[in-house]
Amino acid sequence: MASHPFLDSAFHILWSQLTAAQVQPDITLALQRAEAAVAAVAARDLAQLTYENTFLALEQATEELTTAWGKVTHLQSVADSPALREAHNALLPQVSAFYAKIPLNAELWRRLRAVAESPAGRALTGIHRRYVDETVAEFRLAGADLPAERRARVEALQSELAQLTQKYSEHVLDATNAWQLVVTDESRLAGLSAHALAAARQSAEARGLAGWRFTLHMPSQEPFMTYVAEDDLRRQMWTAAVAVGAQAPHDNTPLVGRILALRAEKASLLGKAHFADLVTERRMAKSGAKALAFIEDLQRRAAGAFAREARELEEFKAGQTGRPAARLAPWETAYWAEKLRQARHAFDEEVLRPYFPMDRVIAGMFELATRVFGLRITERAGEAEAWHPEVKYYDMLDARGRHVGSFYADWHPRESKRGGAWMGYLVTGGPRPDGTRAPHLGLICGNLTPPMAGRPALLKHREVETIFHEFGHLLHHLLGEVEIKSLNGVNVAWDFVELPSQIMENWCWERASLDLFARHHETGAAIPEDLFQKMVGARNFRSASATMRQVAFAKMDLALHIRAAELAGAADLEPVARGLVADCLTPTEPPSPTVLKRFTHLFSDPVGYAAGYYSYKWAEVLDADAFTRFRREGVFSAEVGADFVRCVLSRGNSADPMELYRAFMGREPDLSALLVRAGLTAA
Repeated sequence: MASHPFLDSAFHILWSQLTAAQVQPDITLALQRAEAAVAAVAARDLAQLTYENTFLALEQATEELTTAWGKVTHLQSVADSPALREAHNALLPQVSAFYAKIPLNAELWRRLRAVAESPAGRALTGIHRRYVDETVAEFRLAGADLPAERRARVEALQSELAQLTQKYSEHVLDATNAWQLVVTDESRLAGLSAHALAAARQSAEARGLAGWRFTLHMPSQEPFMTYVAEDDLRRQMWTAAVAVGAQAPHDNTPLVGRILALRAEKASLLGKAHFADLVTERRMAKSGAKALAFIEDLQRRAAGAFAREARELEEFKAGQTGRPAARLAPWETAYWAEKLRQARHAFDEEVLRPYFPMDRVIAGMFELATRVFGLRITERAGEAEAWHPEVKYYDMLDARGRHVGSFYADWHPRESKRGGAWMGYLVTGGPRPDGTRAPHLGLICGNLTPPMAGRPALLKHREVETIFHEFGHLLHHLLGEVEIKSLNGVNVAWDFVELPSQIMENWCWERASLDLFARHHETGAAIPEDLFQKMVGARNFRSASATMRQVAFAKMDLALHIRAAELAGAADLEPVARGLVADCLTPTEPPSPTVLKRFTHLFSDPVGYAAGYYSYKWAEVLDADAFTRFRREGVFSAEVGADFVRCVLSRGNSADPMELYRAFMGREPDLSALLVRAGLTAA
């Protein structure tokens, strides 16, 4: 065993050696080395400064620590345990403080600024010019120009935010895992598909329970809330779901207020009116006001259709039950919406499951990547360790046969694994000074429907979209050709980062691409044409409600961060949050609480999606518009695919995002493509 396995730079990671006991000695050593490397740059002789011994030296100074700590945080996401959590949380304040201190190091900043402003610094071009400009902007935005006392306060804020947001995340995970519903009378589960019943039975048997076990993990919760006919059972699950993060011992109420207050203080120290302006300054939106205006514009465009959809659902339920039209309970909306969809489109999403066995979906996605992007992807079973037996490992080669990267895929829920789906990276390779290229290493994770005894994992169409989405992020990392590692891949403006992921979802709706992977798991037959037409016809069913749901998340996020200073001191921000977005929420009785206390996008990271949730809709504008080029020139067009790689996927943050977008499309983005795709305006 390596003496410091977390610091082992081998491309094939020995996960079995990455134990909780190794976190403290390995990360402590990496911290010491990184601190020494940064200190060396900050102590350089002012007469001997060069771009290489300042900017490039700083880039390299943190690489070992960043990579090692990335392994720790990844393991905590996929293989959480009390020992690992304790080790992670013990080191988190030190690691957070180290990174927070870098842009606040006065001597370091003095040297970087001297090089940036020197004739040699000003003469830099291309990626090196971009790196200098981005680094200087990052330092200034972090407080490099502040007096010493205020720099120290910013440093302390960062450390406290890291700890509070970690605690928020733990509360959500622990509360989610703490709840289960076991039903022993099958007749009470009328409406639930055979697939969901079998999964619930398997879940119960695995824990020695009789009956059917349901949890708050999405593969269990979503079909339960959509199909179970018994109102009281749905009410029980809804009540548990909205209580996540809102009740002791997992109550996030005090954490939310404190996190918002600390972010507001940080923004104020840095001369910004609020945290939203601080976050968006270096993103495409440029200001909190512009991001909020974009979201409110979408709200206005969807408002009429949204009100109509709410009214239609109330009237439909009334017609089915013979009672007067009235507000639905929040645990009824998904159930009655599915009934209405089946009535209107004669389409039940569950009938698609047999056509989406996971292995075929992934094989088809890889075939699509071959046709469009010239890639060859091969599973390497047994060639590389992973953190769990279910995890698969793949190599990716480009059209020239170069090994551009490898990746892990981990798709099914476990109690030791956080919810949601995500992409991450473990090694950043890219071009080397000698002209060779090092491969990248990444990962994609999800919490998708697992296989059952004797049957493959049969996915919902939305789960298929999730796989394609995360694969798009992965391509952005693995295809990066940026020699400055911190500018590679997904290290781009947050409102641009979802373009590569969201554009991939479009292929989940095209007949030609569906035929690559949507095949019946028993017969191999493609989706019948009449079923495909129903699926497409139902695509925009209640699309205004789906749009408004995202608008509500984004509006609440921006409004809370813009108004955080005036909200300071409130014991519970839930009533405030609800008031901010009440006009975006489906009217129910009783009113549904917001996701404030379980909104990990906003509160499980010192920044994360905070004041940035609008990015999903912003990037939808980009992806809907960009995909019009594929539709026009061919959904399998290798020429358009090569352009997308050349202009977007390979470029990372090597240029301004709008410049990259214009290079691919020949113009700036057009909002109308998204409105047409969502059925909110005519083509």
